Amino acid sequence: MITRTVSKNPRTTRGDLVNDLQRAGTKVTKATISNTLRHQGLKSCSARRVPLLKPVHVQARLKFAREHLDDPEEDWENVIWSDQIKIELFGKNSTRRVWRRKNAELHPKNTIPTVKHGGGNIMLWGCFSAKGPGRLIRVKERMNGAMYREILSDNLLPSAKALKMKCGWVFQPDNDPKHTARATKEWLRKKHFKVLEWPSQSPDLNPIENLWRELKVCVAQRQPQNITALEEICMEEWAKIPATVLKIDIVINF
Repeated sequence: MITRTVSKNPRTTRGDLVNDLQRAGTKVTKATISNTLRHQGLKSCSARRVPLLKPVHVQARLKFAREHLDDPEEDWENVIWSDQIKIELFGKNSTRRVWRRKNAELHPKNTIPTVKHGGGNIMLWGCFSAKGPGRLIRVKERMNGAMYREILSDNLLPSAKALKMKCGWVFQPDNDPKHTARATKEWLRKKHFKVLEWPSQSPDLNPIENLWRELKVCVAQRQPQNITALEEICMEEWAKIPATVLKIDIVINF
């Protein structure tokens, strides 16, 4: 009954199971439930947060995967990945526990759907490639299309040069409206940037998401007490990320 229940609803808690079994006339402890599930290959894990996908998003992601299925590793190493992230001074670590088997963390039953934009914080824009971290800057005002193009102008090419990207390197923006606006597309075209077309509602496919997660963990461990310290620590921890980690991150994603 225990395994069947959590397989049907991974968000079932040990307390729920204790109560269900008690109503059925069986008295067990939470420790017994944990051991039983562990023997079945299930362990309590934090539910992954993933984008809320509609059928059209699923089809676009499948199309993207099929188009790039046979791309050699060298192609992905010649991509500059970018994104922006909000880092909170005292970040909230809201999690849900689920019972799941190994390698089942992305099964829909084991995830928490999220939508975009949903003490103080700072907004950062950063980029990286398999060769190492590119520039990381703080965005101090509300970003619009003009500001986004200015950020790219001031930071993307310098990052590509510092990383010694090969000729024909590819830039990956996401599908934020600021990034896909006609003026931005025209600017990228005039600058002769080769852009990686990206399926909508797919930030989780971008390997930089793994780096943001690691950055948040490293920053939290240093416990900054004000916004100035938060920014300084973010910059320091970003610069410490070794190229070997970045390359592995890309390989794992693709």
